[in-house]
Amino acid sequence: MTLEHHPLIKEFPEYHDLIHKLKTEDSQFRKQFEEYHELDKEIYRHEQDIEPTSDEYLDELKMKRVHLKDTLFSALKAASDS
Repeated sequence: MTLEHHPLIKEFPEYHDLIHKLKTEDSQFRKQFEEYHELDKEIYRHEQDIEPTSDEYLDELKMKRVHLKDTLFSALKAASDS
């Protein structure tokens, strides 16, 4: 199984321009975007055994990433609807 990063732009390519706009204009979005990006990098390092960890901790990180992704998607959807 190939493990890879899950950057937000890859997850939501249809929002590429809006992601960039919100990163530059919305401090809350930018903070959550950066947190998502850092979390994704951490998960990747654990999955690649660069930084081994327990399965439970990795699952916790993945759940946090899903929650952040949902939050960011909601912000993107709201911004695109307005």
